Amino acid sequence: MDILSTLEAKLPTFSKGQKRIAQYIIDDFDQAAFMTAATLGKAVQVSESTVVRFASELGFRGYPQFQKQLQETVLNRLTNSQRMEASQKRGTDTSILTSTLREDAERLKKTQESIDEMAFRAAVEAMLGARRIYILGARSSAALTGFLHYYLRYIFDDVRLITATSASSILQELVRLGREDVLISISYPRYCSGVLKAQEFAYDVGAKTVVLTDSTTSPLAKDADCLLVANSDIISLVGSLVAPMSVVNALIAACANKRREQTTEVLDKLEDIWDAYHVYEKYDE
Repeated sequence: MDILSTLEAKLPTFSKGQKRIAQYIIDDFDQAAFMTAATLGKAVQVSESTVVRFASELGFRGYPQFQKQLQETVLNRLTNSQRMEASQKRGTDTSILTSTLREDAERLKKTQESIDEMAFRAAVEAMLGARRIYILGARSSAALTGFLHYYLRYIFDDVRLITATSASSILQELVRLGREDVLISISYPRYCSGVLKAQEFAYDVGAKTVVLTDSTTSPLAKDADCLLVANSDIISLVGSLVAPMSVVNALIAACANKRREQTTEVLDKLEDIWDAYHVYEKYDE
């Protein structure tokens, strides 16, 4: 049960002030999720301390944890058109370019501070020891999986990008997935059901699973051997992939460094091929 469903279920049990807080959140959750405790209290005419106590009585360590959970729920519930409308309502005094760059820098900082380095190292070791590496993402996450696949082909002998989007087609492409293989899954809200089904299948057959997603409460997290969390908490038409892409870059760099000799050999052969077939334009100095 998500936080909005919890508020709806418990609404009759709340005090008068708590009911005003809960009802406001239920009715305008896309706005409430990004309000401070003071702003939310002012909107429903209760004190900031009442809002903080309300979050604590719901079982959260404080208002920030409550707000984070609410934001994750909002990201999962909103359609693309609703995200766009919500972002327009929030508005900004600065230009879209300036605010987007600033927010992306903040996401990178949050990811750097919170990502599990042991999980990252375990993911790299799993990839290095795999018979085959399968890469799966869908919809907007396909940009990340395509980039990862492009470079891992230079490092490993057998890397397979799954481009199907329906659960049945994805599972069909995973029919040979086994205990010696690794499945890398990438998904962000709203999570693709086909990716979730693939995660369950990989877990059942005993394959190693590396997951890149937005939080430890992501539905992909429960079946992950190596969970990599990269911040992407945005409500707009476009979900930010800056932090996830940085983690993807790190995975590529770490694997290439561990397989430096093999990767260099492949790249040298490719340079010869590119020169022979004039793949790239060359300019005389």
